[in-house]
Amino acid sequence: MRLRSLCISAFMLMFVCVVHAAAQGKPWPIRAVIVVTFEIGADTGDVPGEFQLWAEREHLDEVIAFPGGVHPLRTNKEHTVLGMVSGTTLVNATASMMALGLDPRFDLTKAYFLINGIAGVDPKMASVGSAAWATYAVGDVSREIDPHDAPKEWPYGKFPVSAKAPNPESYAQAPWTRSNLFELNGKLADWAFEQTKNLKLVDDPVVAAFRAEYTGFPNAQKPPFVLKGDTFASDYFWHGDVMTQFARDWVRLFTGGKGVFVMTEMEDSGFMNAIERLTEMHRVDRRRVMILRTGSNYCMPRPGHTAVESVTAPYIGTRVALESGWLAGSTVLHYLTGHWETTAEHVPGE
Repeated sequence: MRLRSLCISAFMLMFVCVVHAAAQGKPWPIRAVIVVTFEIGADTGDVPGEFQLWAEREHLDEVIAFPGGVHPLRTNKEHTVLGMVSGTTLVNATASMMALGLDPRFDLTKAYFLINGIAGVDPKMASVGSAAWATYAVGDVSREIDPHDAPKEWPYGKFPVSAKAPNPESYAQAPWTRSNLFELNGKLADWAFEQTKNLKLVDDPVVAAFRAEYTGFPNAQKPPFVLKGDTFASDYFWHGDVMTQFARDWVRLFTGGKGVFVMTEMEDSGFMNAIERLTEMHRVDRRRVMILRTGSNYCMPRPGHTAVESVTAPYIGTRVALESGWLAGSTVLHYLTGHWETTAEHVPGE
């Protein structure tokens, strides 16, 4: 009986959504979609998660029910910009993006998607608070054995499906495992980087003192900066020197040496899987998708500290990472939406 009630409730929510779409007339022609993964409390007025700065500063004041998602959508008064909180992890990212792409209320065929969220940053490449525009999103579908059972010469117990050991000289995904490599529009990513590379990102003296402890990692000690760099998605909340080297190796392997691991997160391959399918359905345009990740923490500990201590510590750089995401992301989105007479038909950089 309870299951039947839940099914009826879900049907009614979807029915309300469709009725609303019919009532508003034609689907809204969306120019930009801001995609984040979580919010801590309310969308406005309290401690910010990934959504709050976008909701407040981009005036996403109108709240819209989103039965296929985990959080209501928000839009501006012109109904040209949408904001979505997907929920964290790959399963939520994929399902929420598909639900949005299939929502009849919105015309997303010319919309630019900005996927923005905090991440763990490789101290070899950048610092907490830094912002990286990605060309590749790489997933972690793999074979795995416990490291204690692995041959002593193996660096870790994870290796590609159908491979016999970590780090084969080359690797091509089988068609039935195409979930580890997603290439974005590199020309658009290059253009976005050029628009933002000279931005002065927000810093904090407490964060600066923490960065200084990453001796031997000069990029980790720099004030926050904008760079090009790729993301590694995993449902494992991993941490440490060994796993960081695995991520570096994995991104290099799956991109054929073209990609560089900079940010670790838990959603981007799911987002891109949905985007690719929605593009085939002529619902969105994958050439208009950008990923901007900002470092809230390092993915390995400071010299002299343990991985356990590091992974369980609070994120010291959350606020600066959120500020960096909004500043770099909004700089790009304001250009795209403000020059719609050209960007509607022509993707910058192409």
